[in-house]
Amino acid sequence: MVELKKKEKWMVFSAWPYVNAVPHLGNLIGSVLSADIAARFLRMKGADVIFASGSDQHGTPIEVEAVKRGMNPKEMADEMHIRVKDLFAKWNISFDIYTKTDNPTHIHFVRDFFMNVYENGYVFSDVIQTLYCPIDNIYLPDRFVEGTCPYCSYPRARGDQCDNCGRLLDPLQLIEPRCFLCGSRPVIKESRHWFFDLPKLSKKLEEYILNNPNLPDNAKNMSLQMISEGLRARPLTRDNKWGIPSPFPGAENKTIYVWMEAVLGYISAVKEYFEKLGEPDKWREYWFDKETKSVYFIGKDNIPFHTVILPALLIASGEGYILPWTVASTEYLLFEGEKFSKSRGIGIWIDEALELLPVDYWRFVLVWTRPEVRDTNFTWKGLQEIVNAQLNDTIGNFVHRTLILVKRKFDNVIPDPGELRERDIAVLNTAWSKVNEAEKEMMEFRFKRALASIVDIAGLGNAYLNETRPWDESHLEAAKTLFTACSLVKTLAITLAPVMPESSQKIWKLLGYSGNIEDVGWDEALKPIRPLLRIEEPQPIFRKISDEELESIQAKLSALRLR
Repeated sequence: MVELKKKEKWMVFSAWPYVNAVPHLGNLIGSVLSADIAARFLRMKGADVIFASGSDQHGTPIEVEAVKRGMNPKEMADEMHIRVKDLFAKWNISFDIYTKTDNPTHIHFVRDFFMNVYENGYVFSDVIQTLYCPIDNIYLPDRFVEGTCPYCSYPRARGDQCDNCGRLLDPLQLIEPRCFLCGSRPVIKESRHWFFDLPKLSKKLEEYILNNPNLPDNAKNMSLQMISEGLRARPLTRDNKWGIPSPFPGAENKTIYVWMEAVLGYISAVKEYFEKLGEPDKWREYWFDKETKSVYFIGKDNIPFHTVILPALLIASGEGYILPWTVASTEYLLFEGEKFSKSRGIGIWIDEALELLPVDYWRFVLVWTRPEVRDTNFTWKGLQEIVNAQLNDTIGNFVHRTLILVKRKFDNVIPDPGELRERDIAVLNTAWSKVNEAEKEMMEFRFKRALASIVDIAGLGNAYLNETRPWDESHLEAAKTLFTACSLVKTLAITLAPVMPESSQKIWKLLGYSGNIEDVGWDEALKPIRPLLRIEEPQPIFRKISDEELESIQAKLSALRLR
């Protein structure tokens, strides 16, 4: 297990959502929610954490969506940024900064950064063939062109990817291509573009990957395979208008390719964070300190950009930026056995979910089904079973019955137990061993396993109450039992806080504590509760989902989509 030092610097990043649409539940657990759990846990362990992300706003998908809506790309991108940022706040995502790529700090940083890379000899230009619409007098990159897929014959494949077979495409590969704007057949024209000379950095990238013991095996193997097969130069410019103006001499009418500028947002966001705090140079204490650890929460399809492209850019700058300490990637979350698809109505989107159930129910269910090792499947029946069996019957039941017994036997005051019995000490030690298990899994970013260890504490508590039967015990014996049970409730509240911050705070308050539970620190979970605390009136924290309610929730989702 990685040893965590107090005040150790950590930068926690989640992949920047592309704001041509609202993210779905699979997007959320694959990056933003997982990163939030890590940031909350690391803060509770005493680390100096900066948790940053933002909206990826540039590029052709935004332009295309804006055309569909009859809007200016900037207007649409800013509108979607505000909406997504507000949704993340409702999901209790604890960003230190959630910014956007279309802001002055990012734009200036990207232009300066790429000019530095250019001057270091890692950028070259070349003339390529590309599609051009003579009717609209524009080049047609990526999604500005549609046509028939050369692999599966799907008639509405886009210039960057086929939605039917999933193959990545180049616009020139399309059969019978047509301009997205006017539907006319484009012509082939030559255009000069600028490229990042990635092959030049093959050796340094290989050394970084081989010498980084923190990278997971899947990321390491995928990256080394890419290098062994031979890296290709990556395009840096595009002929579209919506983006960051290219800084290269002769490229004044080009924009920086969105995939290459967005990864630099990890740096510019930290820079912007400290600018807003009035400490404009402090970002350097994180990005240039070799002791700082940076972790990137991403989907598996995003691995190469964080283990090859981003490190290559950082090395090419020659500035001495720290390279990614690790990436934490997930497999795919499926919905009832299928991939999420907005057009086919398959899946749940994060705005819809908040209309259906409390946010902590979703956070718990998503972590419980997190696709850490292989693809996992979200089902409505599975949601009901997780809420009923784990949240309500295991956690909620243990917390509520413990507090009800304290109310009935000790008039709402947590008893002083005197000297604990061997079985009381044994159950506390077993619970605290589960805390240590959960901590180990948290440090390895295996939140699904960590949550299973935490839920085991509630199961242990229920079994302990069933065995000791405090309702039948003498006053003296019941004091020992309920003090021990309340100590387990305290342990549960603290360890659940990164996953379910609202519910944990409610439990903390019910126990009689004041203040923010996350301020007390993770290690407080390994200490008994303070006796003689006056608990609040016991209230159930969770409730079951009946078959009828489950049907009602699904009907409500259908109704939401008819608005």
